[in-house]
Parts: sequence; structure tokens; C-alpha cells
Amino acid sequence: MSVTLHPTPQHPEPVAAPAARLALKIDGPSRGLLDGAWWPRSRDLLSELPALTDVLDPLWGRITRIAVNPKYWPIIPRQVPVDGHVVRVGWFTPEIDPHKLLLLSYGTGRWDLLIIPPETGAESAARLMAAASDYAGPPLTASELIAADEPRHGVAATDTAQDPDEAWVHEGGASSVSVPATELPGPLSRASRLIVGM
Repeated sequence: MSVTLHPTPQHPEPVAAPAARLALKIDGPSRGLLDGAWWPRSRDLLSELPALTDVLDPLWGRITRIAVNPKYWPIIPRQVPVDGHVVRVGWFTPEIDPHKLLLLSYGTGRWDLLIIPPETGAESAARLMAAASDYAGPPLTASELIAADEPRHGVAATDTAQDPDEAWVHEGGASSVSVPATELPGPLSRASRLIVGM
């Protein structure tokens, strides 16, 4: 048996990660229980958190700590290297809603994001993102918001069948081109919601 070895390229081409899929409140002080929503592409925090902090650091100040409930995350790294610094990751079972991500930035503040399950269909994810980033609310916890969306539409957010293209995106095959931030049309003021990576 023979083996062919190819030399490693001197300067490998950088591969851009897909943009984080976020909906954030950006107009004025936060009201309600959530500051927005995050729709990760997988349950791998080590690969998902750098894209999230790339978006949030310029908006909210350098994110230094992140806390999650371990219920839906198979592996929780203690630290995640991001652009130019390290983010410490912790987990708390009773204190944090399983569908919420807590982000901290020293000297700047704390933010709570709804975590939309990666396998959620696009329509359900869009509804949940809009509800979580509604400036006046939502009055529900993250888990209550996920549970409220399920019966209203007849299927669980995580049970929605995906077409092959959508499944490909959730498995990490999304385009490496970042999508610029856009605004959602609706009754909110034009500056009250920021949508990224959709």
C-alpha cells in the first residue's frame, strides 16, 4: 500500500464562518425578560460562540463571560477563543432557563438571549426572533416563549421537517459570506430591532 502526501500550503486561505443569526433590541434601555434571540446552527458551543461574539462585541462591548444551562448542550467548554480574547463559559442548572443564554461584558452590562433550537424551522425561528426582540416584551421567559409557539402552529419547533437545503445549512454547510444586518418591517420603529445573518 502506498501513501501520497501533499505538502501543506504555506498560507492557507482563511475560511469565514457563517454570520451568527440574531435578532436584537437596540433602541433604548432593555425592557422585558429578553434582549433578543440567537438561532445557532448547531449545538457545538466551541464553534458557535465565536460568530456570536464577533457580532456582539462591537455592539455591546467585549463579551467576557457566557453562561448557559447544560440541558441542550452536549459539551460546554470552559473557555472559547474569539477574535483577540478568550470568553469564559459557565453553566448553571437551576439558575438559567434551558432556552436562554446569559452574556456579560465587564463594566458594560448583562444581556439575555432566547436560544432558538438549531433544528427549528425557518418560519418558527422568525416568529420566535420577532417575539424575543420586541421592544415592549416579551412578558414570557425563554422556555415559555418556545412552548407558546408550539401549539399555536400545530407542530413543535424542533419537530418541523426541513427541506434538504435548510438541513444542509443546519449541519454547517451555510455560505461563508456574512449577511449584512437588516431591519424587520412592522410596527416597531426602524431603529428598534437589528437582524443579523438571516
